[in-house]
Amino acid sequence: MPKRKLILTSDFVAPKELACKDFFFTVLEPSLSEIDYKIVMGSKERLRHVFFENDSWPADDMTLIENTNDLVRHNNEFHQKIAFAYSVMSPNKERYIGCIYINPTSNPNYDCEVYLWVSDKALAQDKLLYKYTRGWLKEDWPFKNVAYPGREIPWKDWK
Repeated sequence: MPKRKLILTSDFVAPKELACKDFFFTVLEPSLSEIDYKIVMGSKERLRHVFFENDSWPADDMTLIENTNDLVRHNNEFHQKIAFAYSVMSPNKERYIGCIYINPTSNPNYDCEVYLWVSDKALAQDKLLYKYTRGWLKEDWPFKNVAYPGREIPWKDWK
């Protein structure tokens, strides 16, 4: 089943940055490719369970160029309002922590699918980032029903 478009009002403007007490979010874009690549490859075993139960991403031999291409795609999707990807950093922007993805869904019971991850080194912040993301989407985004596959919805029940 094809993914539906995100249901957004024409005047909705997704934030390009968000600062809070524990995190700083910014649009996931190609200028972050080197640090993103380093963090992704350093956490790859655990990341293979974020988007699907047993995913092949990131591949052991994924290159920096492939990662950059992914970030170009995410950035283009953001500006076209197709999907929204954010990098997550420490509040002072000195430490790259992980990412948040707000994606369209093919499930008619939900407005979008949200995935998030933190690096292995920032694992202690995973629950806080999840809690914060849930609140942020509820308060500042126009979605009524947000799916968190692999978190709130077990993989066996999702697909």
